[in-house]
Amino acid sequence: MVQTVITPFSHKIGSPLTKNEITVLQINLGKRCNQACIHCHVEAGPNRTEELSSEVCDQLIELIHRFDSIQTVDITGGAPEMNYGFKPLVEASRAAGKQVIVRSNLTIFFEPGFAELPAYFAENKLQVVASLPCYLSSNVDKMRGNGVYDRSIQAIKLLNDLGYASDPQLILNLVYNPSLPTSRDQFYLPPPQEKLEADYKTYLDEHYGIRFNQLLTLTNLPIGRTKLYLQRQQLHQPYLQFLEDNFNPETVSHLMCRNELSIDYLGNIYDCDFNQMEGIPAKTADGETLTVAKLLSTGSLDVINEVQTAAFCYGCTAGCGSSCGGALVD
Repeated sequence: MVQTVITPFSHKIGSPLTKNEITVLQINLGKRCNQACIHCHVEAGPNRTEELSSEVCDQLIELIHRFDSIQTVDITGGAPEMNYGFKPLVEASRAAGKQVIVRSNLTIFFEPGFAELPAYFAENKLQVVASLPCYLSSNVDKMRGNGVYDRSIQAIKLLNDLGYASDPQLILNLVYNPSLPTSRDQFYLPPPQEKLEADYKTYLDEHYGIRFNQLLTLTNLPIGRTKLYLQRQQLHQPYLQFLEDNFNPETVSHLMCRNELSIDYLGNIYDCDFNQMEGIPAKTADGETLTVAKLLSTGSLDVINEVQTAAFCYGCTAGCGSSCGGALVD
């Protein structure tokens, strides 16, 4: 079989992908998680122990307080709530007037020692972004584990009771991503976000009486466990070609990597969470890699001119586009 050659992403867009002013810090606190989802690009799970250190946590807090340009602190994992530094970073960010997003799997609420999280989220006005890759239970449990759907519904009810999705300061967004394909004729991009959101809201309200603000559609990027799965099925290269074939140039100006820094639990800097998981560090014009400590000593967040790109960038630019904030264009 002839190996398909994927066009380098930088060639496809015709010029380097440039960085804009940094307004978002996305911080991955570690790989510890109470779940081990088959599509997890972080490859997190209950047996992972990597997490933030107190030294890097202190550096991050200093970074958050020092730079007014940071508008949003986006906290992820693993289950971020299980990893060191979660509450100190939340409280430092809120004290500095930043919007805080927590990417929660919701089922963490029912683990021993974490029952107070819903109230903590509401007290600190955290924007909650939670994966619910389908509104039907069988599809969710297949991707995320048996019983995850029912616990997620119960968790959303707890958040609704605290005012989430009714109080304008308490935002709850859900995340959809397609099922992993078993053959080439099952390669799918997310359907139109607005229409699917309406379907979610109707079904979840009618069956469970629960509410949420927005649905964010996310394309499966061939990274982490998704990449390993595709390789086992001999679908990795065809899937990359599918993503390239659906490249939409209108998405490029909206890419999240252009105004964010992604930071791992060791304090290393990347252009996005996907580059972080593939071990592709951000670089200055001189080719220097960066850490939180270097940013503090430099006194600037805007030291990166070009975003590092790879073939999986087609996942963010296919169709309506995909990002941690959902679709990029209508």
